[in-house]
Amino acid sequence: MTIALVFLGAMIGAPLRYLTDRAVQTRHDTTFPWGTFTANVVGCLVLGALTGAGNAVPGPVLSLLGTGLCGALTTYSTFSYETVRLLEEKAYFYAFMNVAVSIVAGLGAALLGYTAIAAIVR
Repeated sequence: MTIALVFLGAMIGAPLRYLTDRAVQTRHDTTFPWGTFTANVVGCLVLGALTGAGNAVPGPVLSLLGTGLCGALTTYSTFSYETVRLLEEKAYFYAFMNVAVSIVAGLGAALLGYTAIAAIVR
């Protein structure tokens, strides 16, 4: 059952990542990968919120949303690829900012989601 829930969540998360990336990136005329950045930060926010809810979130829901949806929505491989691509294009500032801002924003979003939901649930 757990595998099916993870699979279902991933079936939603992967296309959502692609659509988010396309929708955001087409609005920005820059080499910075805003689409991947947005998908990763949103995934961190959702996963932080799920974690902040603690035992209020049943295991199957955590498998569906946390592992499946967030696992497929966020993408370390694309983040890495786009950073290397920026380095190859000699866009060193954008490459550095992609790493630095992604880490800070991802951790910040996870903390925000965790704190907000923990304050409501507990």
